[in-house]
Amino acid sequence: MNTRFNHTMEIVLMHRIQRGLAVAAGTLLLAGNAAAQTGAQTAAQAVATQQGEAARTSVAVGAEYSTGKFGGTETTDTLYIPVVVRYETGPWVLKGTVPWLRITGPGNVIGAGADRVVVPGASAARRTESGLGDIVLSGFYNLLDERKGGLGLDLGGKIKLPTADEQKGLGTGELDYAVQLDFFKPFDATTLFGSIGYRIYGDPPGANLRDVPYASIGASYRMSQQQSVGVAYDFRPHIVEGGAKVSELTAFWSQRMSPEWKLQLYGVIGFADASPDAGIGALLERRF
Repeated sequence: MNTRFNHTMEIVLMHRIQRGLAVAAGTLLLAGNAAAQTGAQTAAQAVATQQGEAARTSVAVGAEYSTGKFGGTETTDTLYIPVVVRYETGPWVLKGTVPWLRITGPGNVIGAGADRVVVPGASAARRTESGLGDIVLSGFYNLLDERKGGLGLDLGGKIKLPTADEQKGLGTGELDYAVQLDFFKPFDATTLFGSIGYRIYGDPPGANLRDVPYASIGASYRMSQQQSVGVAYDFRPHIVEGGAKVSELTAFWSQRMSPEWKLQLYGVIGFADASPDAGIGALLERRF
C-alpha cells in the first residue's frame, strides 16, 4: 500500500493535530494547531498507514472548540467547523478545507486554527463574530514509499485564500503560502511521524508578519485494525514582533466504524501564548 501524508494537519493537528490538529487520514484540522496543521495531519496519515487504508476520495466534517487568553487578560473562545475534501490519485494527494468559525474575544486575536494570528497592540475591543473562514488548498507528492525502504516521505505545498472577512477579524485578508516535508516510519504497531515546513505570511494592514519555519513530531499506536491512539507536538516561532511562539500537544483517538466511516476525537493543550490553553474536537469522515 502506498500511503501518503496529508493531507493536519495542518493533527492537525492534527496539527494540528490543524492542529489540527483533529485524526482522519489526511483530513484532521485542529483549532489549536497554529503550526500549520503539521503534527495532526502526519498523525492522520500514520493512522491510515497502520489501519491499511487506501482511500481515493473522502469528505470529512469536524467540530472543535478552543479557548485561551493568548497572552492577554481576556479569554478568546473559538468554534471551528471545517469541511474537508481529499482526493488521492497516483502519488498525489490533493485537499481543500472550507471552514466556518465563530470567535468571541479581544479583536487582536484574528482567525482560527493554523491560521490564527495574535497581534500585540491591535484593537483589543471584545467582539463576537462568525462566518466563512479562510479556505486552504494543498497538494502533496509521495517521494518515498514505505513498502520499499521502511520510510515514507511526502513533499507538498499549501495556500491559504483570504476568503474570511478581515473586518470581522475572521482572517488577515491576505494570501499565505507554505512548503512542507512530511515523514513517517512504521515500527510494527507504532508509527513515528513528523513534519518540517516554511510559511510565508501576507502582511495585513498595520502588521508585519515574519515568514518562519515550523515543525512537529509524534507517534501513533495501533490498538487494533479499527482503533488507534497517538500524540503529536507542534512548534512554531513567533511571527509578530513582541509576539509569542506556538507550543502545543495533541492527543487523539481514531475509530474505524465501517469500511466507509471513521470517527476521530482529540484534545489540545497549549504551552505558549500563541497557542490556546485547551481545545477539544471531533471529526467524522466518509470514504468513497
